[in-house]
Amino acid sequence: MLPNSLQVQQTINIRGVDHYYEWIRQPNENINKPVMVFIHGWGGSARYWKRTATALSDQFDCLLYDLRGFGRSKLPTTSVETTYDLEEYADDLAFLLDVLKLDQIYLHSHSMGASVGVYFITSYPERVKKAILTCNGIFEYDQKAFETFYKFGGYVVKFRYPWFLKVPFADRLFMARFLHRPIDKAERLAFLEDYLLADYAAALGTIFTSVSKKAVEVMPQKFAQITTPTLLISGEKDIIIPAKLGQQAAKLNDKIQYVEMSKTAHFPMLEDFDTYLKIVKEFLKN
Repeated sequence: MLPNSLQVQQTINIRGVDHYYEWIRQPNENINKPVMVFIHGWGGSARYWKRTATALSDQFDCLLYDLRGFGRSKLPTTSVETTYDLEEYADDLAFLLDVLKLDQIYLHSHSMGASVGVYFITSYPERVKKAILTCNGIFEYDQKAFETFYKFGGYVVKFRYPWFLKVPFADRLFMARFLHRPIDKAERLAFLEDYLLADYAAALGTIFTSVSKKAVEVMPQKFAQITTPTLLISGEKDIIIPAKLGQQAAKLNDKIQYVEMSKTAHFPMLEDFDTYLKIVKEFLKN
């Protein structure tokens, strides 16, 4: 149980996959608040959004869920027809909202999850009141660099062992390239655990769909098509998705408000929580 909030955990079947989701709400309230949905990034789960969701639960009923094949949304052992295209993940969210009878939401997303978010707000614009995209942008195509990335990513996904969690400082070493400022050990361990537990096919498949020639061609079009008021937050020191990629995306559409957080990298919501929350609340207020 989170302090000063009510946490309700459930699963729901979407296209043959049981998806984990949870609500974070203020306790003892009967007021119907607007809903904010959180989408996590590659290799992670909804767990790293909990602090942000709890802080916003005075204004929103916060819905967190794990993407197909990540976190607690495990792929079944039996064969299921599925792909790992970003638009398919966006459709998963639409299905989830339909079942929960949610017509319109606020969207809060990060990294690969923000790419899913871009697909969602352009495919279902009537369903999103406002959107927040954190650590996202548009890439330029470089065949050699992409091929090297795929090769490296394949090794990273293939050679994962549970005993990594027992190696001293493994969590610190694993998270080093994602961070500029330190975060709590519990948060580092949680992300390492989620990474180790991610389904192989989903982890590898989303590497190919997130960083691809198709993504390079389609994502600029998607950013240009956004009609929803959108906040795009980049970390100044982010080497995973450098801030210049976010700047380029924001320039494509005057619906996108761009903010660059100084002295943060790929997890600004964890590295500088207070500043991140202030930026988000200001955007939501306006």
